[in-house]
Amino acid sequence: MRILVLGGTAWLGRTVVRHALDRGHEVTCLARGTDVPAGARSVVADRDRDDALAEVLDGSRWDAVVDVSRTPDHVRRAVTALEPVADRYVFVSTVSVYASQGERGADERAPVLEPSDDPAEYGAAKVACERAVLHAFGVERASIARAGLVGGPGDHTGRSGYWPWRFARGAETGRPVVVPARTDRPTSVVDVRDLAAWLVGAAEGGRAGVHDVTGEVRTLDRHLEAARTVAAADVPVVPLADAVLLERGVAPWAGERSLPLWIPDDEHQGMNDRPAVRARSAGLTRRPLAETLADALAWERQQPVHPHGAGLSDDDDEDAVRAAG
Repeated sequence: MRILVLGGTAWLGRTVVRHALDRGHEVTCLARGTDVPAGARSVVADRDRDDALAEVLDGSRWDAVVDVSRTPDHVRRAVTALEPVADRYVFVSTVSVYASQGERGADERAPVLEPSDDPAEYGAAKVACERAVLHAFGVERASIARAGLVGGPGDHTGRSGYWPWRFARGAETGRPVVVPARTDRPTSVVDVRDLAAWLVGAAEGGRAGVHDVTGEVRTLDRHLEAARTVAAADVPVVPLADAVLLERGVAPWAGERSLPLWIPDDEHQGMNDRPAVRARSAGLTRRPLAETLADALAWERQQPVHPHGAGLSDDDDEDAVRAAG
């Protein structure tokens, strides 16, 4: 197959390209950068420009297009130009499109946000992108993957690598590890390689329509136990209540000075509790969480500096421990 990847130089895009190449497909990447995986053709283009797709509209025909954009104008321009010359369009969306994140166990039939053309409004912008794809290609020629939290090797956000790294760090330093006191809330991480494999399978056909592509739902205590096991670290933990963590300036979910995957807001527990029944019926296979966390930790250990995209630094962790009294 001839697959056009709109992107291919960042984490998920590169993983999609590698998987497609491993499957024997011919891959072209259209992106601002040139750092595409070996074996793929690179087309440098700025999707802000009206003529960005000119080089891939030179009489070529594509069996499938894979697009990861969050910018509705980019997607509209692409689907309009490529619909006559592409058989399928695979779009990477997000579970952030849903209007409510409070309902646990909801599926693709749940209401979505009103669309927005502002890429800063992440979920609403993805809704606008989805509608553009479906309008141009129709349900039968479009595959929409509403991805959950993505993790595994290469996770520059630190969300999947932090907990195994923190437990390993605790073993090295002799320090206890700060964790949320309440650990019965749901978590879900889909391995970047499993997501990429599903997307390439969608490009190959047979996965039409909208699918939640998410990881297995586990409570936070099970996630932390897997992280501790991966790190081979029998270190004590310091459980802190939500109110204490928030008072100490610890952020939920992601970002600097945060505890990844911790969501104290009960109105957002549904975000990590989407069963992905439809995607699993359409070929989604999910490796064990321990493998995802182990490979995320191994990748972090290869970095010259720990990528603090999320989590607490040693000093922040120690400060939180002191807060426990």
